[in-house]
Amino acid sequence: MTDPNSPGPAWFHRAHGGQVPASTERNESLATSGMWTKCAGCAQFLRSEELEAEAMVCSNCSEHHKISGEDRLLFLVDDGTFEELDQEVTSLDPLSFFDSKAYSARLAGSISKTGRNSAFIEGRAKLSGRPVQIGTFDFAFMGGSMGSAVGEKVTRMFERGLDERTPVICINSSGGARMQEGVLSLMQMARSTAALARLRDEGLPYISLLTHPTTGGVAASFAMLGDVILAEPKALIGFAGPRVIEQTIRQVLPEGFQRSEFLLEHGMIDQIVDRRDLPARLAEILSLLLD
Repeated sequence: MTDPNSPGPAWFHRAHGGQVPASTERNESLATSGMWTKCAGCAQFLRSEELEAEAMVCSNCSEHHKISGEDRLLFLVDDGTFEELDQEVTSLDPLSFFDSKAYSARLAGSISKTGRNSAFIEGRAKLSGRPVQIGTFDFAFMGGSMGSAVGEKVTRMFERGLDERTPVICINSSGGARMQEGVLSLMQMARSTAALARLRDEGLPYISLLTHPTTGGVAASFAMLGDVILAEPKALIGFAGPRVIEQTIRQVLPEGFQRSEFLLEHGMIDQIVDRRDLPARLAEILSLLLD
């Protein structure tokens, strides 16, 4: 007979998942193994399935946990309506770039790891029954960095919005322009922004959603050019990172610098929206802009 006071994982085998595990180092390891997740905000143990049902937002403290770009996109749009396009677009290695390893090897590794050819996913979908063009960054692919393939796909997304007379939504999460492609990567800032300008000239809405983190060349181009700019709570948003800025100007930055709340206070974004409320908020904004 098992001693109920023994340190064995008896709770794990009880019906419906059993008791919430105690906050010991051993049980934390067990809890985060799949059935339970420890919240990074309030340190409470949450059922993983319930956390996933809440779009990876803690029901106790509203801490926003990591979520993949694809999962975030599918959470926003109507079920079964997303049609992914341009999956074949991928980067080459025009500079034969090599740092600690060849860029071609880094690309191959990211393709193998993610099952995708680039760091950007885009296509057609419907949001509350309304056709939209929508795209999202995959941060797992080289930190969501923007090379020529990402720039091509972002540009196609804006151009398709213009051709099909539909609004565009971009979910941003990126480390910035990809250094391994040099000026070819930097050119994507201007190229995508030019396509966005043509969309704007025709009066078609573009909504930008900033998630954690949105930095570098992506933040310095289309991410901050939305007709409406939304952000998730506590997202890091900026060009250079805060540590780089502090080392450059030799000053201590204000508390919360470059976080969503700081940008809202200084008029750089329009709203901070809880991830769970985003589908309804986006539908409301599109209705106001188009109806």
